[in-house]
Amino acid sequence: MICLGVVTAPHGVRGEVKIRSFTERPEDVAAYGELCDHIGERRFSARCRGMVKGSVVAKLDGVDDRDAAERLRGLRLHVPRERLPATEADEYYHADLIGLRAELVAGEGEAFQPLGVVSAVEDFGAGPVLEIAVEGKPPVMVPFTREVVPVVDLAEGRVGVAAVPGLLEAVEEREPAEPSSSERASS
Repeated sequence: MICLGVVTAPHGVRGEVKIRSFTERPEDVAAYGELCDHIGERRFSARCRGMVKGSVVAKLDGVDDRDAAERLRGLRLHVPRERLPATEADEYYHADLIGLRAELVAGEGEAFQPLGVVSAVEDFGAGPVLEIAVEGKPPVMVPFTREVVPVVDLAEGRVGVAAVPGLLEAVEEREPAEPSSSERASS
C-alpha cells in the first residue's frame, strides 16, 4: 500500500475534508481509484473539489457531515501499489526508499561502508531529504541529490551516500540525544 495523503481537517459542514497530498500534482490524490486506510479496512471514493491553502478539498463517499469529517483527522489514505504508474529512470516512490541500507561510498568503484537505514523521506521545501537512522547516534539528514546520493540500487536494497566534506563528520562526533525532562519524567 502506498500512502497518497493524509486527512488534516474537516472543511465546511457537509463532510468535506482537507487532504495534505503526497502526490506530485496534489489533485491526483483522488486519481488512482478508491482510497483506503493502511490495512484496507476503511474505503473511500474521493472527489476533489478544489484547493485551499495548499491542501486538497475533497468529498469522501459516506462522510456526510462535519463530525464524520472530524473523526477522519489524521487518517492516512492509501492505494495498492499496482494502481500507480511505473516510475521513470532516477525517479522513486518514497515507499521504495524507506528501509534501504544506506552505505557510505568515498568514490567510484570503492567498497561501501555501512552507515544506517533510510527511515524517512522528507521535503521541507528545498527538495527531498533522506533521513538515515544510524545505530547509537541521532539520525542523519542528507539531501537526496545525485551528488550526495549517487547510487540507488533497489534490487540490492541500498543507497550509496557520497563522502561529501562536512556532511557526515558530525555523525562521528555527536552523542545520542539526551531525553528531555518530560521524557525522563514519564520513564
